[in-house]
Order: sequence, then C-alpha cells, then structure tokens
Amino acid sequence: MEFIVLYALLGAFAGTMAGMLGIGGGLIIVPVLAILFEQQALSAEHTMHLAIGTALATIVVTAIASVRAHHRRGAVQWPLFARITPGIVLGAVIGSAVAHLLPSETLKRVFGIFEILLALQIMFSRQPKPHRRLPGAAGITTAGGIVGTISAILGMGGGALTTPFFLWCNVEARKAIATSAAIGLPMSIAGTLGYIVTGWNAENLPEWTTGYIFWPAFLSIVACSMVFAPLGARLAHHLPAKTLKRFFAVFLIFLGINMLRG
Repeated sequence: MEFIVLYALLGAFAGTMAGMLGIGGGLIIVPVLAILFEQQALSAEHTMHLAIGTALATIVVTAIASVRAHHRRGAVQWPLFARITPGIVLGAVIGSAVAHLLPSETLKRVFGIFEILLALQIMFSRQPKPHRRLPGAAGITTAGGIVGTISAILGMGGGALTTPFFLWCNVEARKAIATSAAIGLPMSIAGTLGYIVTGWNAENLPEWTTGYIFWPAFLSIVACSMVFAPLGARLAHHLPAKTLKRFFAVFLIFLGINMLRG
C-alpha cells in the first residue's frame, strides 16, 4: 500500500508538469520509478526497462488528457503534428528495440547524463534567430525520427525534445508546448508497444507485468495524472514561463545526478 500511494503522488506531480510544460512526464516518472522499483527489489536486471516501459504507458493516458485541454484553447498546430508524427513513430519503434539490448545500469547513466544536459539547455537556452523556420518534409521527418528514437530509449513522450526544437524554429511558445503534448500520444503508444514486444519473453520479471509494463504502478500513476494534466495545461496559460522552466531545470539536475550516483 505504501508504494501505491507513492505511485499516485508521482502521477499527480508528473501530470501537472506534463500539462504545464509539454514534457510528457517521463523525465520525472522514469527516475522516480527506478528508485521505487529498486526499493521494492522488483527485478535488478530490468529495473530501468520496467521504469521506462511503464512510464511510456502512463504517458499515453497523460497525453490524451493534456491534448484535450490544449486543443480546447486552440493551441495545437495539427498540420505540424501530421508532418512530424511519421518520423516520431518510426523512431519510437527503433528506440524500444535498442533499449532492450542495453543493460539496466547503462540505461540509468545515459538517462542521467541526458537529463542534466537537457536541464542546462532549458535553463540557459538562447533566443533563436528571427529568420529561422521549420525545415521541409525531409528535415522534419528526420528530426521526428531522432526525437522518437531518443524518447523511446529514455521513456519520454518526446516533448522534452520537440518543444525546444519548435522554439528554436520560432514556433510561438504556447503553440510549441501544446503541439509537443499532442506528439506525445503517438510517440508513447508506439514506444509502449515496443516495450511490450521486446520484454515479452524477458526472464525474471515480477508478477503483474506485460513485457516491460508494471501494471500496479501504471494504474496508480494514471489515476492521478489524468486529473492533474489539465490543471497543468491551465497553469501554463497563467504562470510565468521563465520561472517555471528554471524551477524545472533545477529539479531535473537533481534527478539526473541521483541517476548517475546509482
């Protein structure tokens, strides 16, 4: 029961941040789940695989709630969504296959390094040149493939990469966040299916799993994230973005260092 409550609290916080910043929640869910799974001694050799797969599954639900809230405000750029999604989905399939081949400890360190680098980018991001625009079909498909691959390996919805990419291409901030939240849906669906397939015959997995999805954690997290993601989306339209980003960056650095320390 103690861990169920902790999963629920994690879902509330991750859902709020996902709706607020368009990040999909995985940057928070994965490292915290890794800690909780280690404390439960679920499966030492598959701790990160379970954390990443379960996080991606929760992002499916979080993304639905978040997208609905952003869409009602007319902020999602659906033509941009349609252009980048094929690359995102292909990359997610590739990324889940790559993650299956990596040891849990390697995944943990890769995640920690990436989280710290991303936090520094969020904290010290430079303003894009005013003439920069989104690339053409080949460029945006390639960008989607890279985002999908990295996101599936690390258990993210993709928004942590697409939001700064859109901002770099001078997409208006709230539209960039909203569209990134929408992209998290196909990305997380493809990634979740990938982690189910690759983990289907994995040995020494705990009970209540399907592939690398641990259902007790999934159910507890989504029960709260569905409620709090729309709240985050509303806050994104009222709170100062710069202050939120700096707070979030510091929090990511803390989580990243903890992952590197093991």
